[in-house]
Amino acid sequence: MKARTRRRPPPSSHDDVTLPLVALVGRPNVGKSSLFNRLVGGRPALVEDMPGVTRDRRYGVVDWGPARFRVVDTGGLDPSAEGILKAMRRQTLLAVDEAAVIVFVLDALEGVTSVDADVAKVLRRSGKTVLLAANKVDSSNREAAAAEIFTLGFPDVYLISASHGRGVNDLCDAIVETLGDQVGRVESGPRDDEDLEDEEGEEDDEEAPTPVRLAFVGKPNVGKSSLVNRLLGAERVLVHDAPGTTRDPIDTPFKFGDREFVLVDTAGLRRRKSIDTLTEHVAAKMARDQLERCDVAALVIDAREGATAEDARLASLIEASGRAAMLVLNKKDLVSRAEIDKRLETTREQLAFMAYAPVVLTSASTGAGVTSIPSTAARLYKEASRRVSTGQLNKIFEEIVAGHPPPAGPAGRHVRLFYATQTNVRPPTFVISTNQPTDIGESYLRFLKAQFRKAYGFEGTPIRILLRARRKKQIRTTKNAER
Repeated sequence: MKARTRRRPPPSSHDDVTLPLVALVGRPNVGKSSLFNRLVGGRPALVEDMPGVTRDRRYGVVDWGPARFRVVDTGGLDPSAEGILKAMRRQTLLAVDEAAVIVFVLDALEGVTSVDADVAKVLRRSGKTVLLAANKVDSSNREAAAAEIFTLGFPDVYLISASHGRGVNDLCDAIVETLGDQVGRVESGPRDDEDLEDEEGEEDDEEAPTPVRLAFVGKPNVGKSSLVNRLLGAERVLVHDAPGTTRDPIDTPFKFGDREFVLVDTAGLRRRKSIDTLTEHVAAKMARDQLERCDVAALVIDAREGATAEDARLASLIEASGRAAMLVLNKKDLVSRAEIDKRLETTREQLAFMAYAPVVLTSASTGAGVTSIPSTAARLYKEASRRVSTGQLNKIFEEIVAGHPPPAGPAGRHVRLFYATQTNVRPPTFVISTNQPTDIGESYLRFLKAQFRKAYGFEGTPIRILLRARRKKQIRTTKNAER
């Protein structure tokens, strides 16, 4: 039987999180992330031949025939580790606690190490069902190398190759059989390419059926993971005082009031010339990709510094992505009341081009202001989804142009603006018909955006204005044939 991997919406608190969980556990660099990618399809987890790349718990959904279950990729488990590896161990043990079945992954080529033996003791004490997966058995010639794996004493051992898929089918069959009645069932529904169109005339698109994707972006060590954990009320993502702790973007379903979210914790972004490893390059690329996938971006800034030039660079990436945005000044508990106003002023000056973005003051350590993040995100998503009817828009547009017409172009050419229409949302996009699109400067476009905000709000979202040349009517003339 072959796994059916499909593009699925992010898990919601009413659907995928109720499925039984299978935890992939083992020491660092044995291929857990490769197996995770094989099970859920695609390459959603960062993989590199270096221990410690995966540091957080990362969840996915596996459809295996009619059965469905969740799987979690964990960081390496080393019972004797210290420092950041100790924090990774804590994350892994949390995954073990919530799992129904554990897949203990080992490197068959290296055999059983002392760390593997220690991990085996930890897993036996958990009382959970353990399926042992001897990885990197790419061919029958390598099966003999896996003989030592059987000495650990686990009755269920599967020889697999996560990179090639060898033996993974048998492992999945065993998982489903072990879960029994706990597994979910794949239900028939509309095809993935069938979208329900909104009825014409609705003003806003905020009632979208999918959760709002809220991405936390920022420099390393500004508190992105701590804010996510504070919102969730649990240590969902790894927090450590070493910068660069988060590598993979971590998606977590979250409900605040009546609104569902997917919180995305991303790797800290630094200037390209400061990135010195392949892992950092890939992690940074994945973090930037999240801007294209999210609905709202929260730019997290250290309140002790206020916005810096590096924060301005990140803000420009958000602005260019067209996503709604807020500025989160975190660690306000470490800044005196007298200094906080200065930090706010510094931030506004440095990020003047994002004056539309609201500022939220938070402290992840105390929880102050943290709940303002999802409530603000819901409001900004609604603003970014606002749609204005063409009739209403042009009534305001005529008043704007009459009160402040565009300046003449080069050589004194008269510029006329005929009408405006909104063509898209998230971000709100307007097309303006004009006789001289190249003669309208950026300063006048900024003026129009400010007037649209004054009339309709659009808080927290960039506005796009496209200029379209009005075609001149061609008058056809015919000669009188009788002449």
